[in-house]
Amino acid sequence: MLLEIKRLFFSHRGDQKLFQNFNLRVEEGKIIALAGESGCGKSTLLNLIYGLLDLEQGEIIFNGTPILGPTKNLVPGEDDMKLVAQNYDLMPYSTVGDNVGKFISNIDLDEKKQRVQELLEVVGLEEYRDILPKYLSGGQQQRVAIARALSVMPKLLLLDEPFSNLDFSRKIQLRERLFNYVKEKKISLIISTHEIQEVIPWLDQIIVLNEGRLIQNDNAKDTYLNPYNQYVAELFGEVNVFNEEERSSFNLHKNFWYPHEISLSEDGEEAIVLESRFAGSHYWNKVQLRNKKITIYTPEKLAEKVKISFPKTDL
Repeated sequence: MLLEIKRLFFSHRGDQKLFQNFNLRVEEGKIIALAGESGCGKSTLLNLIYGLLDLEQGEIIFNGTPILGPTKNLVPGEDDMKLVAQNYDLMPYSTVGDNVGKFISNIDLDEKKQRVQELLEVVGLEEYRDILPKYLSGGQQQRVAIARALSVMPKLLLLDEPFSNLDFSRKIQLRERLFNYVKEKKISLIISTHEIQEVIPWLDQIIVLNEGRLIQNDNAKDTYLNPYNQYVAELFGEVNVFNEEERSSFNLHKNFWYPHEISLSEDGEEAIVLESRFAGSHYWNKVQLRNKKITIYTPEKLAEKVKISFPKTDL
C-alpha cells in the first residue's frame, strides 16, 4: 500500500472541524482524483499528506513511513513525494529550464539537458526554456512547476487544481501528455479538481469529499453511473433528480439521470418542449413530462412536443 490514512482528525484554527475519523487507502501506480465542491477539503488533504499541516489525531503513512507535520519536520515532504500547490514557488531569476532542472544532478550535463527537454515537452513549454518565470502567465508557471516536480521521478505526485489556469486547448494537450507520462513512468498521482468530467478517461479512482467526509470511493465508471447521492452526481454536470415517489411513478431503476441518457423514442411518453437551445455539440432542451421538468440533450432542435424514454439499464 503506497499511502494509508488512518483515523485522521483535523480542524482549521481549532474550531472549524474538517476531517473527523477519516480513513483512506491508496494503491501504487494509480491516477486518482479528489473531487468535491470548493471548501470540501481537497487542498487541505493534499497539504496534510505532504506534511504541511499537523494532524490532531491519526496517522498518514507513505511508503511505510509516517508523515510528520511542520512541528516535527521543519522541511516538509518526503524524497519520493512532490506537491504542486496553487502557489508555484519558482526561482524568479532562473530560466524555465533551470527551474525544471533544479533537482536533477549535474554529474552528466548532457543527460540533464535531455531530461529537461523531455519534461518541457510533457508540459508543452519547449520554446520557453530560456525565458524567466516573470514573463510567463499563471498557467505557464503552473506547468513549469509540474515539470520540476516530475524531474525527481517521485513515487507519488500531488497536484492541486493543475488545470485551473489553462485555456481549453492547452488543458486538453497537458492532461493527455501528463497522464500518459505518469502511467509510463509508473508514478502514482493524486489530483484535486473541480472539473472531474474532463479527466475521467485517465482516472483509476475517484474520491469524493464533502466537508471533510468521504462520500464515495470507486472507479470512474461506477462513480459516474452509480453516484451515491445528488451531490456526487452533480459533480459531473447537469443531472435530473427524481425522488422516490417520482421514480416509482415513471418506473425508473435509478434516481439520477444525466441529460444525454434520456432519448427520443416513438415508443416513449409524450413531453412538452419548453426550451430548445443550441449548445455546440448538441441542443440543450428543457421539457415537461407530466408535471416534471427534465433537461435532455439532442442532436437536433426540438419541436413543441416529443416522445422520450429512459433506458432500462445503465450503460
